[in-house]
Amino acid sequence: MPAGPAAGGQRWVMRLTYVLTTLELTTLFMQFSVLPYLSRSLGLDSVSFGYLQTTFGVLQLLGGPVFGRFADQRGARAALSLSFLAASALYLLLAAACVPALPGVPLLFASRLPSVFMHALPAAQMVVTDLTAPAERPEALGRLGLCFGVGIILGSLLGGTLSTAFGILCPIVVALVANLLGAVLSLACIPSTTKKAQAPPPGGAKASVFDLKAITRLLLLPGVLPVFLIKVISGLPSGLFMIMFSIISMDFFQLEAAQTGYLMSFFGVLQMVVQGLIIGRLSRRFSEENLLRASVLVFTMVGLGMVLMSSVFHFCLLVPGLVFSLCTLNVVTDSMLTNSISSADTGTMLGLSASVQPLTRTVGPTLGGLLYRSYGVPVFGHVQFAVNALILLVLWRTPVSQSRDKAH
Repeated sequence: MPAGPAAGGQRWVMRLTYVLTTLELTTLFMQFSVLPYLSRSLGLDSVSFGYLQTTFGVLQLLGGPVFGRFADQRGARAALSLSFLAASALYLLLAAACVPALPGVPLLFASRLPSVFMHALPAAQMVVTDLTAPAERPEALGRLGLCFGVGIILGSLLGGTLSTAFGILCPIVVALVANLLGAVLSLACIPSTTKKAQAPPPGGAKASVFDLKAITRLLLLPGVLPVFLIKVISGLPSGLFMIMFSIISMDFFQLEAAQTGYLMSFFGVLQMVVQGLIIGRLSRRFSEENLLRASVLVFTMVGLGMVLMSSVFHFCLLVPGLVFSLCTLNVVTDSMLTNSISSADTGTMLGLSASVQPLTRTVGPTLGGLLYRSYGVPVFGHVQFAVNALILLVLWRTPVSQSRDKAH
């Protein structure tokens, strides 16, 4: 197996990876911006639309670890190409659902099926992880977060603008063409592998992509499970709040749709600043352990503020802390997780890590809706404060670095 491209080639591959990631995320958010209107035009009610969203979340949840293992075994080129081809199939089915002569609702639900293989972001994270030293990894992964912010802003803007000017079908076709272009660029320009040479496993035959034991084995490594649990548990309360945010913005903050859009753009800009500029500088001055503690501490303070907030102005004051905590938690935990395992398994680990968000999207609407109806907006602050205060206490008494040291 080749040791990888030279230093200049590595930088070019990473830049192309950032471009491809931005392309995929932009088209994804273009789809998100037009999907509710397409669903309504096909006669779906809010309950059926919820089923559609849950289907997407479950498929992403199930596909993440398997896709990561596929990326480890088949390489970066195959992984990115598969993700773009799957996205192309999704947009093709969505476009077919817009044709009056075809059965729109079945095609709309069928369009969710290719999403099981749509994981360009974890594939890009694997490429960046493979091509960077551990000390440079948080900054490099943070730049992928910058791509995410660009994707939110460009995708939402293009989706709304194109659908208003030319109809719902236009942004879907644009997304289809863009993802076909991404597949061509991946096949032509991304190296077949970005990993260093690995010794073959003892015993002969390579395990299957669908080998669940090989996937879950990574979680049982001494330095992995504590970090993974912190990633899941610490970010869950804010994830529930963000899932319910569209309803909260209407009922609690009394915002119009345009005002909610401005607030989401504020989120996107802050995420770009934090992940593109701030995290890299902080990672050069502070250890990953200290950054992890800082993110949990700020989560705790934001939770306390959410208990007391009563207006959208109060929430805007909390948004920078919330974005900082979310971005820092995701980047630092991904870096710590990949540093705790062999480079041969980085794709699988990042696939597992990428499943955290679909898990939240799957359980979030039910759990978040129940909490909101029963206790109102302050309950999200109470839960966030309590959960993260407990995690901070555990981190202070048993640093994660102790568990990681046992793995080596």
